Amino acid sequence: MKAIIYEKYGPPEVLELKEVEKPTPKDNEVLIKVYATTVTLYDCNCRSCTAPTGFRLIQRIAYGIRKPKKPILGTELAGEIVSAGKNVKLFRKDDQVFGYLGMSLGAYVEYICLPEDGVVAIKPTNMSYEEAAAVQQGALTALFFLRQTNIQSGQKVLIFGASGGVGLFAVQLAKHFGAEVTGVCSTTKLELVKSLGADKVIDYTKEDFTKNGETYDIIFDTVGKSSVSRSKKSLKKKGFYLFTTFGLPKLFQILWLKMTSSKKVIIGLLEERTEGLIFLKELIETGKIKSVIDRSYPFEQTTEAHKYVETGQKKGQVVITLVQND
Repeated sequence: MKAIIYEKYGPPEVLELKEVEKPTPKDNEVLIKVYATTVTLYDCNCRSCTAPTGFRLIQRIAYGIRKPKKPILGTELAGEIVSAGKNVKLFRKDDQVFGYLGMSLGAYVEYICLPEDGVVAIKPTNMSYEEAAAVQQGALTALFFLRQTNIQSGQKVLIFGASGGVGLFAVQLAKHFGAEVTGVCSTTKLELVKSLGADKVIDYTKEDFTKNGETYDIIFDTVGKSSVSRSKKSLKKKGFYLFTTFGLPKLFQILWLKMTSSKKVIIGLLEERTEGLIFLKELIETGKIKSVIDRSYPFEQTTEAHKYVETGQKKGQVVITLVQND
């Protein structure tokens, strides 16, 4: 089978299309024919070994000092089960599924084996494979962080980086939970964020939200670029400040805020659970949330997809299509 491999860190050109051995499912695994996967900023950072300030050595140790320990990227996928191990009960041949691999990576392949109890579920009936592949990382991350706040109807939530992979789902999920949502993004992405339900949008190139006098129950920084010192003034006394990414200097600021105020700060890694995926499936099928696809590339053009993601201009997800929908 074909796979996109990278055997050294570097620019998108290190990615190569190669033949690798097709896997065979174990007794508790399903073999999935991958129809679609995605290119996320996380994939690009793994490929180039780029980490937030202060964390590069830790990333090298985790992912490989001299070369990648895991030479196949890709965190999310959608496809069809072609066979199942003898102990599998939840799935059967021909089931259409979507799944999240997280830090284990490995979705840039034509076939993959996943354990039955992994983060995999039946694909939403009202989504194409491409749309389903573009859900997991962003939506699961947004859901995990918002749930930590016990978000309530009527609360005011500000999403910083509202047009990004996590931000687009954070806007939709916060609205689903009944919040009044303000999205912060760049000029060209304002209409997209509005279309997903944001009550207000702020163009960060023209306005600093920390100076408008508004205060929020939750500030969700999905890109790690908000100013902790200024933003804390916009957070209510017992409000929540959420960070999905940050460098070492910002971590010190976050910890200081946590120690010196009543405001609650939430950082950490996504808890990968199938329950979250099933919850999202139900919201998708009832029209509460949707994925947004900016561009789709064929498998052979994964390098070009990586180049585009690194421009920072994408509006929504970038999808890799391995098999065209019938």
